[in-house]
Amino acid sequence: MDDGKPTEPKAKWWSRPTAGRSASTAPQQPSPVEDAVPLVDAPGASDGAEPERDESVAAEAVPRAPQPLHEPDQYSTPPYGGPGPWAPAPPVQRPVPTPPHGTPVPPPHAGTNGAGITTASAPPPAPPAAFPSPSPLPQQPQGGQQPHQPQPQHPQHPQPPSPQWLQYDPWGAPRQPLITNPGPPLGSDGGRPRNRRGSVLVGALLLALVAGGIGGGIGAYIERNGGLTQVELPQDERNGGGRAPDSVAGIAASALPSVVTLHVSGSSESGTGTGFVLDNKGHILTNNHVVAPAGSSGDITVTFSGGETASAEVVGKDSGYDLAVVKVSGVSGLKPLPLGNSDNVQVGDPVVAIGAPFDLSNTVTSGIISAKDRPITAGGEKGDGSDVSYVDALQTDAPINPGNSGGPLVDTDAHVIGINSAIRAADSGSTTGGGQAGSIGLGFAIPINQGKRVAEELINTGKATHPVIGVTLDMKYTGDGAKVGQKDAVGKSSVTPDGPGAKAGIEPGDVITEVDGQRVHSGEELIVKIRAHRPGDRLDLKLTRGGKDLSMTLTLGSATGT
Repeated sequence: MDDGKPTEPKAKWWSRPTAGRSASTAPQQPSPVEDAVPLVDAPGASDGAEPERDESVAAEAVPRAPQPLHEPDQYSTPPYGGPGPWAPAPPVQRPVPTPPHGTPVPPPHAGTNGAGITTASAPPPAPPAAFPSPSPLPQQPQGGQQPHQPQPQHPQHPQPPSPQWLQYDPWGAPRQPLITNPGPPLGSDGGRPRNRRGSVLVGALLLALVAGGIGGGIGAYIERNGGLTQVELPQDERNGGGRAPDSVAGIAASALPSVVTLHVSGSSESGTGTGFVLDNKGHILTNNHVVAPAGSSGDITVTFSGGETASAEVVGKDSGYDLAVVKVSGVSGLKPLPLGNSDNVQVGDPVVAIGAPFDLSNTVTSGIISAKDRPITAGGEKGDGSDVSYVDALQTDAPINPGNSGGPLVDTDAHVIGINSAIRAADSGSTTGGGQAGSIGLGFAIPINQGKRVAEELINTGKATHPVIGVTLDMKYTGDGAKVGQKDAVGKSSVTPDGPGAKAGIEPGDVITEVDGQRVHSGEELIVKIRAHRPGDRLDLKLTRGGKDLSMTLTLGSATGT
């Protein structure tokens, strides 16, 4: 009750959140609540004295906690939704005393939610009703009565919400201060830089695709058409010109027009060989074993180096020398091949062999003279010895194969020095070309000096003569030298009466060891040495008789060959 003393303005109490209550108070819908109640004069109050107040009433008059600014988050897990209604303030927020007239709330800025999605700026919430200055608290009624409820007052001053509940997205603008009024936040242009980078990437991809397509088209065009322009490779423009006459090319160019290929066929066999032109009349020299398959009624076809062909006939042949002459008729423009001198040949001289190995006509090979005076025997297929050839041959390493038989062996002047006749095969020994063994670098040619004499006899008479000494040799003798037998094949004396040997003083059982100073080691070698001469030539012989060495001179006789 009033005691008649004047009253002065009382102290004002600002309502602040009660510590510890906001976390435990359940959310409530916002409602206008008075934050203070008027004070009631206590009975018996005097001037200048503070009115008494009921502590229980004062305690009940504490205002309720402010309402949260957000609806409860159904997921309750920031930052995927908005901040929870009771989420604690960020570390940067510190509750500060509110100024007398309140602090304006900054407008919320646009940012991103926890998932990186841009959120639109929302208008600031309406400020809650302001509370008047508190009045003295009413006195607590006595006797357990209910406390006096404060009456709502009209708001006079706006009260800002507690800074604890300001809208704040910790993931939307991590670099912006909460209480400042920032400009457009970082990235607020809706990811425009990202779109720009995407455009650049798309443009680069399109450019790469276009460039790849153009490059592929150009590559395909180049592959199909040989390039954008026709390719011309550099080449030596110098004129090849001719070759030196003594070179292999020069020798081949000079000799090839005179070399021919022979194809022979008979009733039971056929074969291929080589020959060369001797004169303008159409005489061609070759081997006897080349034309032998034709027999007496077979066919012989001659093919010239230019491809022309003509039929040929046998003029004469001799199996002892393995030589034969055939002739073509009605052919003009023949080019004879010049003949050299085989006696002047030295070991190591370069030579060129021309022929048709395995029917490959106009084949040229080159080599050297490997040796001279090689005693070669070939043939013997008949078994009686009538077809055995005895050749005092020139050895060469120029490749010679079956089909080269009868072809020329020429020197650096393109002159014939031999007739290719035999090879030494690795598997079957000596052969006249009838076998199919390949060359191992051991070829043999009849010296042209012997071939010239035989060819002349065959052309002139159709037969060749053989030089003889008029004795029969013991071909089974295994000692050194050629031994004269005791009897011939029919039981008569091995030394022909009145023959060249008998006239020289040769007797049965003598062993001939040298002919014109050359050592003789067997009967075949003695025959070869004799056949290398002409009939009527004089030979110096050395022999042994009963252990004594004897010397004598012998004039060769003549016999008709077959």
